[in-house]
Amino acid sequence: MSGTVLFDYWRSSASYRLRIALNLAGIEYRMVTVDLVKGEHKSPAHLARNPQGFVPVLETDGLRLTQSLAILDYLDQTRDLGLLPKDPAARAQAQALAQSIAVDLHPVCNLQVAKHATQLSGGAEGMPGDWMLHFIRPGLQAFDALLAAYEPTPFCTGATAGLADICLMPQLYNARRWGADFSDMPRLVAIEETCAAHPAFARAHPDAVNATG
Repeated sequence: MSGTVLFDYWRSSASYRLRIALNLAGIEYRMVTVDLVKGEHKSPAHLARNPQGFVPVLETDGLRLTQSLAILDYLDQTRDLGLLPKDPAARAQAQALAQSIAVDLHPVCNLQVAKHATQLSGGAEGMPGDWMLHFIRPGLQAFDALLAAYEPTPFCTGATAGLADICLMPQLYNARRWGADFSDMPRLVAIEETCAAHPAFARAHPDAVNATG
């Protein structure tokens, strides 16, 4: 049995990122579901793993790691995944592209945030869908505009999967789930098709994980 354990939830965007990276690294891992809908992330057992009560949590190499971007950086450095360019300027630009999703868009579309917004609205008609749509499409439009700085390539920033692709794909899943249209962004559509055909991405997809778990 693998010594690497991923505490995740199948629809968690941050967990989805890690599943992709672990697959890219060829790391066998055991998934332990922390059901966010049932509130298991607030259980004493999970809070002992991560006082923030978030997923994912990754146990590997004798470490217990939290925060998906930090874990992705660890995996990149220890498994030489090549998720970011070596050149400092190119690296900063690629990080900014990825973080426009992971740092700016994803947090406001987090389940916990959307549920709280719905409660504050008194359960207004259309919530939480209206909340999601308000942020997802503009966020993807901004990402698409940033992507214009790069020559068209199979993946976001090159010929191989990088950090931006790992952050983008979970958000495109959310866009489709909530009905946020991005069909007028052909580069995102093309990148989605490329990633979907990659085994590491396909195995990490929420539907694939939920079907097996």
